[in-house]
Amino acid sequence: MNDTDTRLRQIALFLMDVDGVLTTGQVIYDDAGQETKIFNVRDGVGIRMLMDVGVKVGIVTGRRSMALIHRCRNLGIDLIKDGVRDKSKALIEILNETGVAAENTAFVGDDLPDLPILRRVGLPIAVGDAHALVKQTAAWTTQLAGGCGAIREIAERILVARGEWESLLQRRFS
Repeated sequence: MNDTDTRLRQIALFLMDVDGVLTTGQVIYDDAGQETKIFNVRDGVGIRMLMDVGVKVGIVTGRRSMALIHRCRNLGIDLIKDGVRDKSKALIEILNETGVAAENTAFVGDDLPDLPILRRVGLPIAVGDAHALVKQTAAWTTQLAGGCGAIREIAERILVARGEWESLLQRRFS
């Protein structure tokens, strides 16, 4: 087992940015000025699988969006820090709220505003199409791009590292 797998086994709190991580990073506005986001269904299944095994899941993002709120409600995510300017401060708040230590926390990011939080968690992860500095900071970079299944890729690897993949498949999908 490599260092990343050891860290994956210890994750109790899984945090993500949104634009560029849960989405491709594109922001779509209709003629009325309403923002639309496109989320990957497979990422949603991965998030639910993590929650099924007791991993706390949350969002830390600089933007506010009703589309995100609706998606989080659909997935059962109630740990949402949106409109955040200081992601390090948001991390401290979340750690205090959840009682989880930073070393047992993973954060998935894609761009420069994610660097401060990536530097403070036990497992910093970059999506496959992240900015070069984010990839440099990350302990692991996914094969898949943000919004294209990267979160599912991470979720499955966490479940395998924790030895819960097979039993979860049996419970949920057989």
